[in-house]
Amino acid sequence: MSPTIRRAVIPAAGLGSRLLPLTKATPKEMLPVGDKPVIEHTVRELVDSGITDITIVVSGGKSLIQDHFRPNPALVEQLRADGKTAYADAVEEVAELARQGHITYLDQYGPYGNGTPVLNAARAFGDEPVLVLWPDDVFVAEVPRAQQLIRAYEQTGCPVLALMPMDPTHSQRYGVPIVKEDLGDGQLRITGLVEKPEPAAAPSSYAAIGGYVVTPGIIDELREQTRHWYEHKTGEVYLTDAINAYAATRAVYGQVIKGRWYDTGNPADYLVAQMAHALAHPEYGPILRGLVAGLEVDRAAALQAETNT
Repeated sequence: MSPTIRRAVIPAAGLGSRLLPLTKATPKEMLPVGDKPVIEHTVRELVDSGITDITIVVSGGKSLIQDHFRPNPALVEQLRADGKTAYADAVEEVAELARQGHITYLDQYGPYGNGTPVLNAARAFGDEPVLVLWPDDVFVAEVPRAQQLIRAYEQTGCPVLALMPMDPTHSQRYGVPIVKEDLGDGQLRITGLVEKPEPAAAPSSYAAIGGYVVTPGIIDELREQTRHWYEHKTGEVYLTDAINAYAATRAVYGQVIKGRWYDTGNPADYLVAQMAHALAHPEYGPILRGLVAGLEVDRAAALQAETNT
């Protein structure tokens, strides 16, 4: 049995340009989904999956992330003095979450691209595998996505990509895996990824959705990509390119994740994530359903009025 994964990287250095101007002053990772910033959902998923060493790779203007997870004894003391025990407990619980995950922060340095933060953090990995999760994804699953990926790695000892079934007409939004073999229970042997193919050219009906188990061989490919970038200073360093290069000669697996995936990286999907979370809340869900029902009644009345005129 391969060793259990204990390390994870959360790349959080992006500009959040698709959400501007909302993200002009507030990092996209700190936008709320329910009563928690989106990055906290990712951290909780990792801690719930047994991860004990989380590196968050940041850039300038991301100090709110550190502030959120940092202990704040003065605030807790004031809340308790005011009799707001539940709020004080909630603030302390976030700091305890950071302690359990042993969160450390690292400034991103190097070429643009989502492979760079992984390589920045890799010096601490040694020969260990590591989880990479993006901070703008929220998964709702009986078994956390991270735990499903760890289980797949323990079964294969190889790099693993998180996959979900997709509508073939949406293939241009995703990296689509080339499937060599279906091993059952959602586990697929893959030989590469095609980025955003036309529907007719999509090699499978699965989408890579931003969760990875990265092994030292993938890190070596990232180093090679980065070396090439410094020689030519063109393009970006992508994690998927490193996985493709690795998969050309070595085994890579995909794990179809059981659960619901919410992307918060663009306005429409962010609103969907907010609405889904609120509808599932025992207090807020009935309020929103009542609101929607009232709007439907108003809409029907307006249509009837137009018909009568």
